[in-house]
Amino acid sequence: MTQTTVEESLGLAVWPVSSEGIGGLLKTRVEDFRVEEVSKTPALNDKGRFTVARVTMTNWETNRYLRRLASACGIRRNRIFSSGLKDKRAITTQILVIDAPRKRVEGVEIKDSVIEILGRTHHKVGMGDHDGNRFTITVRGCCDVNGDPIDAKEAMRRVHDIRARLSESIGCDAFPNWIGPQRFGSYRPVTPEVGRAVVGGDFERAVDLYVGMEATREGAESAAFREAWREFRDPVACLDMAPSRLGYECAMLRHLVDRPDDYIGAFRTLPHSLQLLMVHSIQSLAFNHTLSARIDAGLPLIEPVVGDLVAPLQASGRIDVGKMAPVSKTNLERCKRNCSLGRLAVTGPLPGKEASFADGVPGECETRGLEATNLSGVTWVVPEIPRLTTSGTRRPLSVPFKDLRVEEAPEVTSSLFERWEEGPVKEDKWHPDGACLRLRFTLPPGTYATVLMREFMRSPLNHY
Repeated sequence: MTQTTVEESLGLAVWPVSSEGIGGLLKTRVEDFRVEEVSKTPALNDKGRFTVARVTMTNWETNRYLRRLASACGIRRNRIFSSGLKDKRAITTQILVIDAPRKRVEGVEIKDSVIEILGRTHHKVGMGDHDGNRFTITVRGCCDVNGDPIDAKEAMRRVHDIRARLSESIGCDAFPNWIGPQRFGSYRPVTPEVGRAVVGGDFERAVDLYVGMEATREGAESAAFREAWREFRDPVACLDMAPSRLGYECAMLRHLVDRPDDYIGAFRTLPHSLQLLMVHSIQSLAFNHTLSARIDAGLPLIEPVVGDLVAPLQASGRIDVGKMAPVSKTNLERCKRNCSLGRLAVTGPLPGKEASFADGVPGECETRGLEATNLSGVTWVVPEIPRLTTSGTRRPLSVPFKDLRVEEAPEVTSSLFERWEEGPVKEDKWHPDGACLRLRFTLPPGTYATVLMREFMRSPLNHY
């Protein structure tokens, strides 16, 4: 599978404006990708049941960190509450609400993290409860379409040019609300295919894919392990050769050793949030292909047309799906005005068993999105694991970014990851002599920073 075919399969092969971009690589160092959650601290009360903490994690995947924190506090993972999952290869700061005594949390020390106790509260936080995320991202190795290095002045000119073109094409400081490559896996886009198997009730295929699907770029040990599973499907032999970092795959195989052919049980060894992510990924695939079809059809993303479904847009950037309304000839001008003022948003489908779909030309784009992902006949009911059954919802087709600043970043020679040391290979779009830029911006919750960076960089998916 090439990077081009991966982009096409994920619905990420269409661009709203033409440009060469600045190329480059993200996350060449952990310090190059910083995320700070923008959120209100839950109301504090010394008599509250929960401990509130601001946690800064360095190079931690959120689920793994929360499991480690729960173990250190002597509680179950589901007694720690957060409003979002952050990038792994990054420095991230977010609010956690922990169902444990303050002194117990104060005594926790976890490598590469800082836990700041804020107080006690009666209130939990839920997924998406924060107001947004503030990003500071460094891209290194900027180059042109031929792979030749470009300097910082040229790279910044291209960023500002793309920003202006996006504003002209979509709306002021807005971009398509693609669901980013990390939802699917930049090197191994396995989650939507596992999700497809799950909503189809084929858990044997779900486990086979999760364990054995080939990556476009992966270490030799992992690649050999996955190849062995695809060829022999022997859990005992594959466990012996599995790299320790593939903990989820090993848990699945250990279950199959104890209970051969219990593929539902093997899938259940994944954390609940990761199981749900699989289903969300296949929904996301349909959304991306709908968005691609709409751009191909020349339809606007901010301004509605007859047949669209619009929803009230809240200050945080989230939409109120419960107050969604169809756009007709009689209310078209009013909807256009409210969309231009940021009161309403044009939406696309995250399909499910009770999903609503647009009519007219927008509806045709949504149908093409479902057909492109082979989801037209799916019921979205998962009787084997009922909590994975999804009703479906809608998502804004475009999203604003705020407070964009671009500056030249200093070059560094230490702590760069292995790929940088090895140098660019075929299909790469970066150059070690290219400029380094630092971009700062704020996005609403549920929006992918890598998606905005893709608009500026135009690099292959495995560069993010």
